[in-house]
Amino acid sequence: MTTSEAPAVAVRGLKKSYGTVEAVKGVDFEVRPGEVFGFLGPNGAGKTTTISMLCTLIKPTGGSARVAGHDVVKERDEVRRNIGLVFQDPTLDGYLSAEQNLRFHAELYAVPKELVAGRIKQVLEMVALWDRKDAKVMTFSGGMKRRLEIARGLLHSPRVLFLDEPTVGLDPQTRSAIWGYIDKLRHSEDITIFMTTHYMEEAEYCDRIAIIDHGEIVVVDSPEALKAGIGKDRVQIQTADDQTAIAALRERFELDAAVREGLVTFAVPSGEQFVPRLFAELGVPIRSVSVSRPSLDDVFMNYTGSTIRDAEGESAGATWMRAMARR
Repeated sequence: MTTSEAPAVAVRGLKKSYGTVEAVKGVDFEVRPGEVFGFLGPNGAGKTTTISMLCTLIKPTGGSARVAGHDVVKERDEVRRNIGLVFQDPTLDGYLSAEQNLRFHAELYAVPKELVAGRIKQVLEMVALWDRKDAKVMTFSGGMKRRLEIARGLLHSPRVLFLDEPTVGLDPQTRSAIWGYIDKLRHSEDITIFMTTHYMEEAEYCDRIAIIDHGEIVVVDSPEALKAGIGKDRVQIQTADDQTAIAALRERFELDAAVREGLVTFAVPSGEQFVPRLFAELGVPIRSVSVSRPSLDDVFMNYTGSTIRDAEGESAGATWMRAMARR
């Protein structure tokens, strides 16, 4: 980004509270024009609340945000004209055809009539659905519906496309295909992509990611820089007594370990060289061991104290307890 280019998204001290609950706690970040920016965190971390404020769907309780150069509170209409949005939950009309869904969207956004037909063909070809333009959406698979929603979000040529969990609920093969289409559109459209996800492997596609946890941004950088900053390998072991193994790791090696995803997990430099010493000195039978280079899940654990899967479980548990408490 050159110094003359304004950020596609600029956020300063953005907050959102619901009574005494702070969903978003004064976040700051910028998104550069033309980049794919990932907003990474578990459910309940504040991802969807933040994206909803940026898309003018809810009003902030503090701070400021500008999208495509326009204030999300004072210039809501201008913001909406310059963004596309693919929601986490489907919003297509299943009784209409793919083309009819897009024509309805074109009317809502006042796309000039002489441009509508050509633009519909362009975006449907982009997501490989032109041959299904006359089919009712209710006959589409989940992946096809998601592709159609992406095409709809692009129809009015937005400057910023927001994707809120674009592949949630899809199988791995379909998720990979969706990302192929997203990568293609970023090269064919002059567009910035802002996406939320809790899939670590998807964050690898981003130019930069921001990790949000409990309503706060904990770090922003490229995936490569974040992984390089860890500097340690992840070691996971299966033992006959996990708690004894954790205590032994602390006492004999001065390592902090915890059970993550059912395995005793800790980080050390040069993990492969450490493994023989581990077997010789731990004093607890080891059933299996694995060593992996730093991943984005390791980055998340480094900054938040848990893996994103564990955080998802904690969020689900907290939601269940709150629901039970209201009974």
